[in-house]
Amino acid sequence: MQKNYIPSPERYNSMIYNRVGKSGLKLPEVSLGLWHNFGTNDNFTNMVEMCTTAFDLGITHFDLANNYGPEYGAAETNFGKILKTTFAGLRDELVISTKAGYDMWPGPYGDFGSRKYLIASLDQSLKRLGLEYVDIFYHHRMDPETPLEETMLALDQIVRSGKALYVGISNYDGATFARATSILQQLNTPFIINQNRYSIFDRTIEHNGLKDTARKLGKGIIAFSPLAQGLLTERYLNGIPNDSRAVKSGVFLKREDITQNVLAKIQALNAIAQEHGCTLSQMALKWILKDSDLTSVLIGASKPSQIVENAKIVDIAPLTKEELEAIDKIVLQ
Repeated sequence: MQKNYIPSPERYNSMIYNRVGKSGLKLPEVSLGLWHNFGTNDNFTNMVEMCTTAFDLGITHFDLANNYGPEYGAAETNFGKILKTTFAGLRDELVISTKAGYDMWPGPYGDFGSRKYLIASLDQSLKRLGLEYVDIFYHHRMDPETPLEETMLALDQIVRSGKALYVGISNYDGATFARATSILQQLNTPFIINQNRYSIFDRTIEHNGLKDTARKLGKGIIAFSPLAQGLLTERYLNGIPNDSRAVKSGVFLKREDITQNVLAKIQALNAIAQEHGCTLSQMALKWILKDSDLTSVLIGASKPSQIVENAKIVDIAPLTKEELEAIDKIVLQ
């Protein structure tokens, strides 16, 4: 664990910061997500080193959720310790977000989008983080049963109570996003951002109206799983490693989904990356930021060196029209 941490005086020299939609908030092009590797059984010293490495590179945004772990709440608890010690005195340089919407505790009040759940969950999150407020609070997923008006009114109250500066939504489709925006506009709630899965392999937000709607309404988008759970890295260039996520967990990335056709696409994409002068993972992250619709890309990491490599995308030239077309030809065929 780093004691008496002093941030790099050059931390803001290279990172690019993009305005979130039409709001006053800016996010770094690369943000750090704490979905994995910040759980109960993970190495705390490594967590600290990843956070300080990120901040030294100008990554000011740290993204959490109530149930990130394992165990549920562990990521917030561990990051709260870092905020209290290593990052003491740096709160106003950080953008911290958390979410609620997936299962968190037993019974009918610990899931989805009711007013009771969202407000109680954020209260718990703030205690674990040791904070009075978060910068962004998200509703984590659409609720098919709770009226959208109730969920949005809860987000509005959360801001008005001082527990969040801005609110966002995650895993919404374009139509529901538009309805949510209409409700929050009438309330004058500072709703600024959508968080959604997006990668070269997953174009869902291009087809469900989310990306187009965000552009029209002036909202930001931050992409998670930009490397498709590791597929868009060098790990799968020679097949499926025995220690890969697909083999060890098979929850979000299943071994049977990694066909020979998928592996061939990964190799073809890697050839484009090499021609561009970067790694496959760097190209995949740069692809996310190919237009102004995307504010930031959320990376995950298991060690500091991965953060260093991913942050280098700010110095990589944008992909050309020809390269983008070649990528589409490989992936969409």
